[in-house]
Amino acid sequence: MRTLLSILIANALAMSGSVYAADSDAQKIAELKQQLADLTEEIDQINSRVDKNERHTALDRLEITGDFRTKAHSLHYQNVTWNPAIKVDFNDFGAKAMSGAFGMPNDPNSPLGQMMAANPELAAAFQSGMLQGVMPYVLAPKTTQDINNDIFYTTRLRLNLKAKVWDNVSFAGRLSMYKNWGDSTGVQVFDSWRSFTMDGTNSGNTSGDWLRVERAYFDWKNIGGSNTYLSIGRRPSTYGPPTQYRENEKRGGTPSGHLVNFNFDGLTLGYKLGELTGIEGQVVRFCYGQGFESQWGNGEMFGDIVTKDTHLGGFNIDAINDGNHFLQFTLFGAKDINDGFKGTMAFPTQLAGIFAPTMYQDMQKFSNFNFQTRVQPSGVIGDMYLGGIGYAYESDEDFKAFASFGWTRAEGNGNAGMFGGMLSDAVFEAQLNADGSEIIMMPSAADENDTKDGYGIYVGIQIPAPYGKFGLEYNYGSKYWTPFTQAQDDPIGSKLATRGHVAEAYYMFDINPRMFIKLAGLYYDYEYTGSGTPVGAPQKVDDVIAGSAFSMLPVVDTAYDINASLVVNF
Repeated sequence: MRTLLSILIANALAMSGSVYAADSDAQKIAELKQQLADLTEEIDQINSRVDKNERHTALDRLEITGDFRTKAHSLHYQNVTWNPAIKVDFNDFGAKAMSGAFGMPNDPNSPLGQMMAANPELAAAFQSGMLQGVMPYVLAPKTTQDINNDIFYTTRLRLNLKAKVWDNVSFAGRLSMYKNWGDSTGVQVFDSWRSFTMDGTNSGNTSGDWLRVERAYFDWKNIGGSNTYLSIGRRPSTYGPPTQYRENEKRGGTPSGHLVNFNFDGLTLGYKLGELTGIEGQVVRFCYGQGFESQWGNGEMFGDIVTKDTHLGGFNIDAINDGNHFLQFTLFGAKDINDGFKGTMAFPTQLAGIFAPTMYQDMQKFSNFNFQTRVQPSGVIGDMYLGGIGYAYESDEDFKAFASFGWTRAEGNGNAGMFGGMLSDAVFEAQLNADGSEIIMMPSAADENDTKDGYGIYVGIQIPAPYGKFGLEYNYGSKYWTPFTQAQDDPIGSKLATRGHVAEAYYMFDINPRMFIKLAGLYYDYEYTGSGTPVGAPQKVDDVIAGSAFSMLPVVDTAYDINASLVVNF
């Protein structure tokens, strides 16, 4: 373009020069040259802007935005009780002992003799006939304490990626870093299910100073000129409605945040039903995903894989979404739930003392060492179904209110691993180890496999206030309430997975349209153990504290989190 304009200007100057030379008017020639010089400068400026736009169109096809959050918490836990025990079938143990399967009890070198010598109280109780049927076998003395972490800092960075591929095809992704200050190991000591780092919870668990791919998917809209669309990839399945209000952002995920805040890979096939019904924002979606891959990477070449792939499927329907009213229905199922996920953790010394005495002796020489291990589930424990209805109202004056009801159903199959079966405890049976030198307790089955229904409610309001907005939220989960919200980044644990009560209050101060400060407080009152996991039978927290019920992991009675955060959007 610049070459063409230069040729035109040169020709115009030559022609004008010849005409004015004939008239012998040098002054007019000079004026014309100045006008042409000014025109050339203006054309160069225009050309520079055109080149810049062309480069942007050709090269800058990826749009990058993001947000940065730094947060300070004060975390406090009351009546943290550890009272570990397993349920043992002592009838089975007695039959095997009487048959001589474990050796003679008066032989100090036999497995049975060694066990009796190491556990004299157990031996006395067994010989007196006090241990019959399925009974708890206490593994360690009960301890209860309050725990305070007065200051706990975290940093979260999220980078949003967008690209227009074609008129009706686009790509979206999000890279996230979430870490606590002073730690980038990415592995925590396994003291609760929250501390277990796995694929579905990486974005909500402090896992180090590296970026993870939280989302990566494409959208293919208006397929064949219809109202149908298809999306495949790592799904936008976190921060769904109505959880976006406490985050002070727009709707972040497709499914109900009351039921699902969990990363998974899959696809969505949707239809914009509102184009037919005339109801604004009405969309029907069928969603499918895979939550666990059982074979690849699990030593499948040894041929001893006992788990199965976990597949998810269901419907998510936005019945109304007109800017003021939002009504959503969710129903889906998860088939072949295993007793855990692939993940990493640091093995706790306390459990080593119970289950690995030889290793425990070595660990005492390095008391500040915990070995990191990759874990995987031991078997399939059943299926799960989740459903819910949520409604939110937003006024034109920025008042917001919402209510959500959720339902979960667990259908166990009677199998159990070390920590239990589907919302049930494991029954352990005694057997000899591989070389026949030691009696070990191994889970044989779940203590029950009946269907268990749970429910949860979640309500809240957000109102305009001086310099920002003020919000109140409350949620409750019943004994068997088991949503998939483990990726929620509350340090104490996903508040929406709580089996009990949680109250939250917050105030957001708007510094500018892209920056705000949030002051918040959360109070947890747990009624039952095992919040956030389908593995193991929920026990009343009061019974664990009293010593009449047991838990393999520490149990929290009440807790509160006072926090302040600064968020910048860019």
